[in-house]
Order: sequence, then C-alpha cells, then structure tokens
Amino acid sequence: MYIIIVGLGGIGRSLVRQAVEHGNNVVVIDQDEARCSEILEHYDILAITGNATDKSTLEEAGIDRTDAFVATTSDDAVNLMTCWLAKRFHVPNVVAIVNQPAHSEFFKEVGVRISENPDDLVASRLYYWTENPKLQQLASIPGGSIFEIMAEENAPIVGHEIRELKVKDFVFIAIRRAGGALIIPSGNVRIQPGDVFTVFTKKEAEEDCLRLLNKQLKKSAD
Repeated sequence: MYIIIVGLGGIGRSLVRQAVEHGNNVVVIDQDEARCSEILEHYDILAITGNATDKSTLEEAGIDRTDAFVATTSDDAVNLMTCWLAKRFHVPNVVAIVNQPAHSEFFKEVGVRISENPDDLVASRLYYWTENPKLQQLASIPGGSIFEIMAEENAPIVGHEIRELKVKDFVFIAIRRAGGALIIPSGNVRIQPGDVFTVFTKKEAEEDCLRLLNKQLKKSAD
C-alpha cells in the first residue's frame, strides 16, 4: 500500500513506524526540515519538506497513486485542506486527526474518516484507569479496544445477570472465573465477585463504556 502521512509530530512518527513495519511504501510531508531529516535516519521512506496544502507538494509525494492519505498535524485547518485536496485527487482512503471536536462536521462533509483529539482520548483512558486499577487494556485494534476488567466484591452488578449490565456498544468476549474456569458469556450468566471480563468496545464509545463498567463493576466508596 502507498501511504502519504502529513505531519511528523508524535502521532505521525508512530504512524510511520507502524506503516513501515507492515511493509507499506510511505511518504511523509512536514514543513520542518529537521523532522524530515530525523525520520530518514530511522526509516527507508521518502520525506518531503514542504506545505501539504500546496498541490505541487502533493504531486511530488505521488498523490496520484496513493492508496491512503493521513493528516496528523495539530492544525485542523491544515488537516482539512490537505484532506480536501486528497479527495480531489480521488485518493480512496482519507483519514485525519481532528483536534477540536467542533470541527468534526467539516471533515465529515468532505468525506474524511476522523479520529478525535488523541490527547483527550488518552486522558480519559488514564482517568478511568486511576478509578479502577483492575482495568487493563489488552489490545488496540482497528475500530476499538479490548480490555480486561474485574467485578469487585460488593459491586452493584454482582449477583445480577449479564443482561442487566448497562453499557454502550460492547461485546463480552469471555469471562474468566476464580479457579481458572473460562465462560463464554450469555445473557443469563450471573456475575460473581472476582469475575474477569474481557470486553471489546468501539473506539467512539470507549469513554462511555469505561465509565459505565467502572460504575457497575467497582464497589461503591463508603
């Protein structure tokens, strides 16, 4: 796959690493020459120092043969403009970071797949981890995350059936019960203290899911 990545901040650099590790052809565009030089020390890619909102820069990057285009800068105006140009070049998969939630609709109108402000997402996840030390992330996968969370003794949902759990956009993959028994959950399984749930949640519902699971599976503070 031929991928153009705009922006070599933390997200952009991480995305370069993952894309290269998966065997993709990667081109990066950044206005900071030092960033471009630095990334070339680590990866065999094409790095272009320039403004990605300029048509000529995109043409130099090979926009006409691009399979995926990702805008990762901290400036929503830049991300939106570059994505609009990529759509004009008929790039089939255009993705962007949206730093200000109020701007999301603009990207959707252009037909861009978006990821909300990653700083906010990380902060929310860290907060819910501080609330429940038994919450562990197992994996981050396209479209969502997989977590493990334990039902504490005297938690509100203990003794109730799984069907009574109130949570948004989730799938229980399995329950590991004390003693090692593995249960493929159904609605009538009754929750016991110490049950460890493996849960998949959609990315856009992650915050609500963690908040509701903590509320029901964690014992109330006295």
